[in-house]
Amino acid sequence: MAREKKTCVECGHKVKSLFIQYSPGNFRLMKCENCNEVADEYVECELLIIFIDLILHKTKAYRHLLYNVFNQESVNIQHLLWKLVLAYLLLDTYRSLLLRRTNDESNVSMSFVLESLEVLVNVLSANFAFVLSFALAAKMMLVMSRGKEILLGVLISSYIKIFLFAMPVWEFPVSVIFIVDMLVLTSNAVALKVMTESATSRCLAVCFIAHSIRFLVDQISGPMFLKHLGSVL
Repeated sequence: MAREKKTCVECGHKVKSLFIQYSPGNFRLMKCENCNEVADEYVECELLIIFIDLILHKTKAYRHLLYNVFNQESVNIQHLLWKLVLAYLLLDTYRSLLLRRTNDESNVSMSFVLESLEVLVNVLSANFAFVLSFALAAKMMLVMSRGKEILLGVLISSYIKIFLFAMPVWEFPVSVIFIVDMLVLTSNAVALKVMTESATSRCLAVCFIAHSIRFLVDQISGPMFLKHLGSVL
């Protein structure tokens, strides 16, 4: 099997290798033949530096992560996707619980079973709507040929949701949840731009449409489910 080429984080062109290793701990970074810059400077950077650049939405950091770290050669994409989908849904469930906690004073108390069912319906229906609207918007506005890799990019770029774990420690207002949502939207757009090499405006438009539909479904799915359940019971 042919060895998969890596990607220059500066210009996005393929390179034969990122570095030449002479001995353990002794290596030389390679330059890109297209832009004559170091192909991937993050090879010798600590994880914290990469994480900070991801927070700053630097395209180079996303190219490093999506092309040079998570690729067909180094990881099993299918298994990684299942793990990321599970982590994404758990984070989204936690987000929904945080919103419910902040609205407890205005909501009528309900049993634990009904509350759990409402959260489950919210999370599953909202994310189904998100994936469907994202796929349709991307198909109409972008040139896409690698659906699985793009889904991987969207899931990885949603890592900013981990900042929600700070809310039980520090008493942040509920608006912080929506600020995190906006950061996830822009992070998704950067990852989409890297994966498709499309215009930033188009990538932002796709992500805005998908996140808007997700928000609307999230707002109406829970109450509709409870109303329907109440009529059945």
